[in-house]
Amino acid sequence: MLSARDLTLRRGPDPLFEKANFTIYKGDRVGLTGANGAGKSSLFAAIQGELGPDLGDIDRPAQLKMAVVEQEITAVDRPAIEFVLDGDAELRALMNAIEAAETDQSRAMELAELYAQLLAIDGYRAKSRAAAIMHGLGFQVADHERQVGEFSGGWRVRLAMARALNSRADLLLLDEPTNHLDMDAIVWLEDWLSAFPGTLLMISHDRDFLDAIIGRVLHIENRAIHAYNGNYSQFEEKRAEELSLQKTLLARQQRKVAHITSFINRFRASATKARQAQSRIKMLERMERIVPAHVDNPFDFEFAKPLKAPRPLLALDEVSCGYGERVIVGGINLTIGPHDRIALLGINGAGKSTFTKLLAGEAAPLSGQRIVSPDLAVGYFAQQQLEQLQPAQNAFWHLRNLGGADYARCEEQQVRDHLGTFGFQGDRAFEAIGRFSGGEKARLTLALLVARRPNLLLLDEPTNHLDIEMRHALTVALQTFEGGLVVVSHDRHLIKMVADSLYLVADGRVQAFDGDLDDYQRWLKARGKTTQPAPEERKSTRTRPSKAAVSMSGKREGALRRELLELEGKLERLHAERAQIDAELNDPGIYARERAADLRRLNECRSSLVKDLDAVEAQWLETGAALEANS
Repeated sequence: MLSARDLTLRRGPDPLFEKANFTIYKGDRVGLTGANGAGKSSLFAAIQGELGPDLGDIDRPAQLKMAVVEQEITAVDRPAIEFVLDGDAELRALMNAIEAAETDQSRAMELAELYAQLLAIDGYRAKSRAAAIMHGLGFQVADHERQVGEFSGGWRVRLAMARALNSRADLLLLDEPTNHLDMDAIVWLEDWLSAFPGTLLMISHDRDFLDAIIGRVLHIENRAIHAYNGNYSQFEEKRAEELSLQKTLLARQQRKVAHITSFINRFRASATKARQAQSRIKMLERMERIVPAHVDNPFDFEFAKPLKAPRPLLALDEVSCGYGERVIVGGINLTIGPHDRIALLGINGAGKSTFTKLLAGEAAPLSGQRIVSPDLAVGYFAQQQLEQLQPAQNAFWHLRNLGGADYARCEEQQVRDHLGTFGFQGDRAFEAIGRFSGGEKARLTLALLVARRPNLLLLDEPTNHLDIEMRHALTVALQTFEGGLVVVSHDRHLIKMVADSLYLVADGRVQAFDGDLDDYQRWLKARGKTTQPAPEERKSTRTRPSKAAVSMSGKREGALRRELLELEGKLERLHAERAQIDAELNDPGIYARERAADLRRLNECRSSLVKDLDAVEAQWLETGAALEANS
């Protein structure tokens, strides 16, 4: 499928890697790993032909069909589903040729051949396939005809993902595919990629996602590319074994292993038999084995012991929260103490971030009481915190001025030492952060958070811009944090490693979830995707329903179920009719010149059937979503 021979790529005068050799075979599922700046994205560009090798070659078949996810999507005036369909260039070319041939009676035989080609690539089902992919990535039926320019940046990236998945590529190149997805979309994408028949090369910092999909790893390190068989966890353990042989690193390894082992023993003594707690013990034991794989991690920090640890830190009494008068989550009764470690689960738009803002005191309750200890010290991480950084100032200024009392008066070296543990060494500490990447801004925000010595950490998607090494450092630091923790994250590995209990935000409520993340994934699949607002507006208006409303809801549910059964019957009949026509079109005799009229009739019937199928399938999806929302 693809091979590199003595490949060298440079960034300026310095090589990213030299004389690299590897082969990717047809059907391989490969994870590309390495530190930020190691050359992962440059290798992607070289494979696509956008970047020429400085030395060596990349061999790929001339007819290889590659698909990538574009990161910058122009705000074009084109319906979303047509934009997704555009990803299949062969389909588009065929459809354009058919449209041209249908206007010319003299091109009947050519039209027949074009219809046969369309049948061969299953082009009649292209629109329903595209709709299914969009549905899996979180789009509603009403979004299909919206113009691309109407979507926000994150949702345009989802459209680009749908377009790439719909391309029928031989080789799919995915660079951080989970970055703009919530957990239910990630679970769907995981299943889709597991069934993908082509070859996959992927960069991702989500280790659980990698584990579920890949069977090989290409790791870029020390200007070389090393190949490993197995998934990401197996790669970590093999690399740990390799590094453990390097005696110069032994002392640092033993220190870190002892640190994790001590925590495991303390946790095991106090853990309940809850499934999440037991899952976490297993994850921690595994972490003890793979610590050496991260011994050369450039990030190494920990949370200082909070100055005070009041009990409870915070309590909610019959609280509701939302926007304006709109209630998103209500009837909340929750007490958070200094040893609680909670992960919030729920689909996108359910209210996790709104609830976290309420906990942080950034939003007032719509009803009920938020009762806080006088000694509460909140450390709140959210995407809007990154936006509050001062672009013209440097990291040193931020820590000195926004890092709390400890760093307002300390020695310069102490400030620099703290910043160094987050990757801001030397002159980097004095560069204006306006030029920083999203990952660097996230690291700086975490550096400020740690410096303030909170006793309650509220983390809303803390790993969005972080690479694997920084995620690992954050995970280790959180394990020994001696305060309360509430985390929202689509990084399942982080949740497994740091959370003792899970709470589900769903249907306007916050309730303890009896199970672990595997149970939650089964819950997601059983529930299916609930109806969400349009991507630009994710606010809910749920309130406690009246008895009359419940009665009406029951009647509507019955009507929806009857409608769904009728639609399923229509789909079955239409599929049977299409199968009959396909059988006739597969008969070579139909393409004889004297049967041109029969061929045209069959193709017209099939085209009409496909349109009916698309319409009924769209109605079926919409009715199913309405039923889920009503139930």
